[in-house]
Amino acid sequence: MLEYISASEAAKKWGISERRVQKLCEDNRIEGVAKFSYMWLIPKDAEKPVDGRRKEYRKLRNN
Repeated sequence: MLEYISASEAAKKWGISERRVQKLCEDNRIEGVAKFSYMWLIPKDAEKPVDGRRKEYRKLRNN
């Protein structure tokens, strides 16, 4: 059975804000997320997405 964590738990785990996690969920950047009412459910073993806002990532993406 797949286990889920909340956006606030993912934020603590990944060292980012809860709002940033919610935005990643809205943009379908985290695989396997589900929305239940107002709450995002994130698979416990989900990987933190690469930050597309960072200069290093843009360089890799453009090559």
